[in-house]
Amino acid sequence: MAYQNIAATLSPQDIQEIKAALQTVQKKMPFLITLSTEERRKLVKMGDKSLAFVNNSITAAQSNREILPATFDVDELVQDYQLAAALTELLISMQQLTEQVDDTLMAVGSEAMTSSLTVYDYVKTASKKTPGLKTVAEQLGERFKAIGRGKSAKTPVS
Repeated sequence: MAYQNIAATLSPQDIQEIKAALQTVQKKMPFLITLSTEERRKLVKMGDKSLAFVNNSITAAQSNREILPATFDVDELVQDYQLAAALTELLISMQQLTEQVDDTLMAVGSEAMTSSLTVYDYVKTASKKTPGLKTVAEQLGERFKAIGRGKSAKTPVS
């Protein structure tokens, strides 16, 4: 669907229900961890192409247990692989949702900023002739003081 003006709302109840659903997702995966940058750097990575390698190594391990040390846990390898495959599937779905939320936030934020810039322009113009608007214009203008010289007041800045 092509981007169109977004006219939607989320009620406080909707927000609480969405947060509760996200908490349910987290509770279903109590094994999730957080890695430091250093830990992430040190780990051997398994990407999409590596899934087939791991699957094939499971077949080899299951078919040739006698060549592996007695301490090697083939069942743990199978469990790790199955969890990695399941998490990969979930991650793709979550990334799609995150991308949609991010794109929607960007679009609706742009809409709000564009409309606010229009309001600011009208307030600035009207403040020259309408008593009481000078303070409002100055207050709105605070947003652009850090921009510096040479940039338009309509330059989008976060």
